[in-house]
Amino acid sequence: MLYSTTTPAEKRRLFRERIASGELLRFPGAFNPLSARLIEQKGFDGVYISGAVLSADLGLPDIGLTTLTEVAGRANQIARMTDIPAIVDADTGFGEPMNVARTIQELEDAGLAGTHIEDQINPKRCGHLDGKSVVDEGTAIKRVRAAADARRDENFLIMARTDIRAIDGLDAAIDRAKALVDAGADAIFPEAMRDLSEFEVMANALDVPILANMTEFGKSDLFSTTQLQAAGVSMVIWPVSLLRIAMGAAGRALDTLNDEGHLTSKLGEMQHRADLYDLIDYESYNHFDSGVFNFTLDNTDR
Repeated sequence: MLYSTTTPAEKRRLFRERIASGELLRFPGAFNPLSARLIEQKGFDGVYISGAVLSADLGLPDIGLTTLTEVAGRANQIARMTDIPAIVDADTGFGEPMNVARTIQELEDAGLAGTHIEDQINPKRCGHLDGKSVVDEGTAIKRVRAAADARRDENFLIMARTDIRAIDGLDAAIDRAKALVDAGADAIFPEAMRDLSEFEVMANALDVPILANMTEFGKSDLFSTTQLQAAGVSMVIWPVSLLRIAMGAAGRALDTLNDEGHLTSKLGEMQHRADLYDLIDYESYNHFDSGVFNFTLDNTDR
């Protein structure tokens, strides 16, 4: 009932154990707290909270317009709904190194299991768009070092994302990643790898876990979890997939409403009311107040 019964510290500890096991951990992107709970119910290893999704949810493009307060607040709402770990996209850290340090502590307080800080300049762009620019290596190192120094829970995962592959090539991405690991990064997010072999080269070059971003309509092909694990990838995210599917379905439903004047033909595509109530654990609230849950559902109730 209400929120997760597992403390953030325990989620982080268990998350670190899972990473150390060598298995591939799967993190679909949640676009709200309810979708995070569905991700857990379906047996995934964790929840990813995308900066692009948080921006889109506000009707904004993914160019660094969201604030630390907005991201930490929404991430807290999502992370507290499940017993599995949640990782959040912190863009460029919301400012200079001191701002990055505050970002880490705010995200720790919000209950996150980890975050990633990237090396783009501001205003940033989506990692799979052309025209990106990255900061110099010294600036990137300062961001990661500030994050590592600010961390209070040693199990809070600090991941460094580098976008330099699209600008200067794979060798530059490996060199940048190694420098970020030396600065304190626990894992590396190499953005916009061109093919599976590049993930494998990156994984072999580093002594820390790497993350693969399987976003649709981007620079990377959509590899399977089996392929990614064989290439040495430790974590995989599908950051915007659930939002894209949900918005696509919503658009089709609105078209049907315009065309037919009702949604009877769409009932089979909807989440049943009984499934929704099960997902939000409606019945457990009865332990506190029988007046809240004092009904039954039959198969025809939607």
